[in-house]
Amino acid sequence: MSLGEIVFILVSCSILMAIVAYISYQMTKGRVGSANEYFLAGRGLTGIFIAGSLLLTNLSAEQLIGLNGQAFSGNMSSMAWEVTAGLAAIIMAIYLLPKFLGIGISTVPEFLSKRYDEDVRRMTVLLFLLGYMCVTIPSMLYSGSIAVLQLFDVPALFGVSYTQALWMVIWFVGIIGAIYAIFGGLRAVAVSDTINGVGLVLIGFLVPILGFITLGDGNMLAGMKQIATSSPEKLNAIGGKEDSVPFFSIFTGILFANLFYWALNQYVIQRVLGAKNLAEGQKGVLMTGFLKLLVPIFMLIPGVIGFHLYGSSVSNSDLAYPSLIADLLPVWLMGFFLAVLLGAVFSSFNSLLNSISTLFVLDIYKPKFDPEADDQKLIKVSKLFSVVVALISFVVAPLLMYAPDGLWNLIRQFTGFFNIPILVIVLMGMLFRKIPALAAKVVIIFHVFAYYFLVWGTKQIFNVELGINFIHIYGILLVVEVAFMLLMAKVKPIKKVQPFSYTVSKERMVPWKYAIPVSITLVASIIFVYFVFSPIGLAYQSGIVSPWFWPCTGILLVTTAILYLAALKNWHAKYAEYLQSFKHKKKKFKVKRTSLRLNIKEGALDK
Repeated sequence: MSLGEIVFILVSCSILMAIVAYISYQMTKGRVGSANEYFLAGRGLTGIFIAGSLLLTNLSAEQLIGLNGQAFSGNMSSMAWEVTAGLAAIIMAIYLLPKFLGIGISTVPEFLSKRYDEDVRRMTVLLFLLGYMCVTIPSMLYSGSIAVLQLFDVPALFGVSYTQALWMVIWFVGIIGAIYAIFGGLRAVAVSDTINGVGLVLIGFLVPILGFITLGDGNMLAGMKQIATSSPEKLNAIGGKEDSVPFFSIFTGILFANLFYWALNQYVIQRVLGAKNLAEGQKGVLMTGFLKLLVPIFMLIPGVIGFHLYGSSVSNSDLAYPSLIADLLPVWLMGFFLAVLLGAVFSSFNSLLNSISTLFVLDIYKPKFDPEADDQKLIKVSKLFSVVVALISFVVAPLLMYAPDGLWNLIRQFTGFFNIPILVIVLMGMLFRKIPALAAKVVIIFHVFAYYFLVWGTKQIFNVELGINFIHIYGILLVVEVAFMLLMAKVKPIKKVQPFSYTVSKERMVPWKYAIPVSITLVASIIFVYFVFSPIGLAYQSGIVSPWFWPCTGILLVTTAILYLAALKNWHAKYAEYLQSFKHKKKKFKVKRTSLRLNIKEGALDK
């Protein structure tokens, strides 16, 4: 790549990013004066901005690099992390979101303080902070930076080593990304995310199209036929026990991990907690579930194309996607791709910074150190804390180059330290009101040590390999921790249960009319995607698809249509009535108690 081409790419990228920044600035100008606006966008986000922000916050460079790397070295089984997210989105939209919005919380730890106590709140915040600072944020910076390095050959350009170049790019990308979050707040993040999200989807479809054309020597259909008929096992999403994601781990661990991510992970649900009302929140969450179904096309299929193009010539699977981009995209599109790539990195990075500062300020600083702090002071402390977190992340990120099993597995493994215990204590606390705070504290401490021991400890300490996939360990520990909390509810129950206080107006709690019908359609769509990438679909060894594919698809369509109509006709009204009961349970109790007092007084007067 010549110097002139590099200059053109950087200039076009800068122009596109400047346009996004200008639009974000104009839409948020003068609107970050209050803490509610800075942290939750004034609780005024609509469904389209929620979905756009959720998509780009989730789909970052580590997935573009990591998932395509998994498909390059293995098969499509890793799509389970993405496609089944729709099931978690449904649980969030239908059950958890009405409760969170009704209570009016700003963070997940705030809910835990209302349900348990302040110690549980602080322990949970600590888990979030350590996970975000040590793994989540650094991984996003690292993955985006290696893509930039691969595209521009930065070491040769500046005459430095690969390690030095990586440090340079990480600091450059990180500093620019931090500016969005520190000075713009959540609304600026959501607006820029939505615009960049459109670009991500466009470039995401363009890369496999160009890959198919290259693979088919100018004929896209020939390229598509080649990956369907040559090594079709690469298109199989039904993973075996030797694959990175065994199929049954979907039900033992991935569903729970996704439920944590889409319903309890602060940097994700902060957008939903900033929703204008319940209906807009449900639209945004469910729309995201459908967008996640597109992930196999632009985050796994390119890895399979790379396998057919490069074979064993690419030694590191994490370099497969950057190599594909460098070879397939024309120079005039490189600037657009770089803008989208950096936009994805910035999105996830600034979203995490905004959320981690929200957790620190609202769950630690204000309740513990300065209960009387005004909005301006909270925003100032938030910005200072964001700078500290960013600097720590800049130091940790380059160290990820030494990850032995690839970036994607590293992220998923380390997330296991905090996703399951938080999921358990929130859901159990919501479902069983007599579980004491002590149970939640024990679960958090037990999980951290038990998870380390089962995933790494037996090998490091006793030189014994358990041979259990870390995803199955998610499920094992979840069962143990749920059983313990139920036991504590029996042995040491809370004597006086305090009901949740629902404070949001009736108008804001009206559900979206199509929430349940669309949820049914989403479940059917997930099943269909698995039909496509399975031995009865494109992974069929003796043709394009097996004879079973179309009958199974027909049965799925008919079943979905019947359930959709039933939901629209009957289930929506019952669901709306159920949600309204949240708001009025306490009032009904008060009315009955007042009526009883009046009857007693009247009886006394008669006597």
